[in-house]
Amino acid sequence: MEIEIRQDLHLKQQQQLVLTPQLKQAIKLLQLSKIELLEVIKEEIKTNPVLEEKDPYTSEESSEAELDLSETESISDDIGDIGWDAYFEEYQDEYWYDKSRFINPGKVELPSFENTTASRADLFSHLMWQLNISGLDEEKKRIGTCIIGNLNKNGYLEASVQEIANLCNTTVEKVEETLRIIQNFDPVGVAARNLQECLLIQARAYNLGGTLVEKIIMNHLEDVEYRRYEKIAQSLSVTIEDVISAVTVIRSLDPRPGSEFFDERTIYIVPDVYVIKVGDEYEVVLNQEDIPMLRINPYYKELLKRKDLLSKKDKAYLRKKLNSAIWLIKSIHQRQATIYKVTKSIVKFQRDFLEYGISHLKPLVLKDVATDIGMSESTVSRITTNKYVHTPQGIFELKFFFTNSINSADGNTISSESVKEYIRRIIKKEDKRRPYSDEEIKQILEKEYNIKIARRTVAKYREELGILSSKKRKI
Repeated sequence: MEIEIRQDLHLKQQQQLVLTPQLKQAIKLLQLSKIELLEVIKEEIKTNPVLEEKDPYTSEESSEAELDLSETESISDDIGDIGWDAYFEEYQDEYWYDKSRFINPGKVELPSFENTTASRADLFSHLMWQLNISGLDEEKKRIGTCIIGNLNKNGYLEASVQEIANLCNTTVEKVEETLRIIQNFDPVGVAARNLQECLLIQARAYNLGGTLVEKIIMNHLEDVEYRRYEKIAQSLSVTIEDVISAVTVIRSLDPRPGSEFFDERTIYIVPDVYVIKVGDEYEVVLNQEDIPMLRINPYYKELLKRKDLLSKKDKAYLRKKLNSAIWLIKSIHQRQATIYKVTKSIVKFQRDFLEYGISHLKPLVLKDVATDIGMSESTVSRITTNKYVHTPQGIFELKFFFTNSINSADGNTISSESVKEYIRRIIKKEDKRRPYSDEEIKQILEKEYNIKIARRTVAKYREELGILSSKKRKI
């Protein structure tokens, strides 16, 4: 048998998507939060002389020369369903958006900035303010500054007294004396070295020194954790009722007194879009605040028209920068248009949530929205990442609205987030002396809400809510 080996040349035509640098940039912009987008825009304005921010309060002469786009390098149209040629024909002399493009019906008044952000002093500043007005001498203030500087985010002292003494070139006795003063600053219990000391400081500050509360903290914290109340009562010769009353007080103390101040510099959530009720309808309004209006610099547009004034090298440079500017403008427009379309679709699917809250959140997957707006699931996934929407029910990440479905007893489906909300409500109303087990919660869900799920699913959702088991919830 002979085998013939030969080379042949075949031509084959096929379409293939090439991820050019510009296309990668467009995809990246879809995923950015508003704050990250602003950083990208600022950086591009800084490095690209062709791109500039237009002052919205100044007007220009209508006779301003227009740039012939045919003179620039071609730009690929791979990133979506917007016709870029038609788009730039409309916007070539203007910035990438105007205030009316993504409607604000009836000029609806948007929620104030204060409704979506908050600020407060951090723990270090709060304690240093108290130290500076405490009347202590300079040495103790120096020691106090060192102590405050060695607190962790929960307010506990991470350095030993000896280490503080060595660092401040002083005695252990002076450090101990200063430490006791700081431990009674607000919040009381800060600068403790362990949980027991933290709780003791708070109990004594509330005049509970010498009481059953102090005795339990000093000798039976582990028994409290595992609810060995009979053992505590027997050891201290008191009734179980007395122990339960004392434990209730202990549980009201703050085991992490510094945590409420610690935010590693507050991260503000800036909504990318607002959903506002106007009459009986919900309107979607993009948050355009702070986003600059971009355009091509008129000087360089005119310069590119004057071919005789530029060398070949200069033309190539300017065209490269012009293409980069145009692509950024188009990509931002694509991003905003997609956020708007996706949010409109979510509003259509989740109207009951907007009216009645989390318990009425419907099951929703990326495919539902993608099919509704005619985009790919990957695009919907990217655009919902790090984007927040301000709704009548609060501020939520767009991804929050996509939840798995659970079959109810009557054959209908219900969102997993709705089931979690029902579990939260059931536990909130329970008798704290006899909290519901996961099996009992399962039965209540089936009886009262017509939701039939397994006990292990109840346990899973309870843990995701950060709720302890019934044994650890009992008081």
